[in-house]
Amino acid sequence: MSAYSTAYKALTAGRALSPTEAARVLADLRRESGEELAALVEKQLSDKFRRTPTDTDGSFRKKRLQYGASMRVLNAFRALAQTSRPTVPNQRNRSTS
Repeated sequence: MSAYSTAYKALTAGRALSPTEAARVLADLRRESGEELAALVEKQLSDKFRRTPTDTDGSFRKKRLQYGASMRVLNAFRALAQTSRPTVPNQRNRSTS
């Protein structure tokens, strides 16, 4: 059973969930939705940065670099969706003002 249907049944069943059950249902929902979103974005990225017949070597190199940067962000998102307690990584370029 998918996390969506489990959450729907839990919400419409008419009985209150225990905090442990609610946390499990929400974690499963977050994990499943994160995986689905990451898969869709990855497909769009691979289509967007695919080499075309009109690309020069230089423009394809730029596309490949942009694809790599996009995939690093996407993999960080996947890791965030998989954790039981999501945390936001520290920002690298902190402002001193």
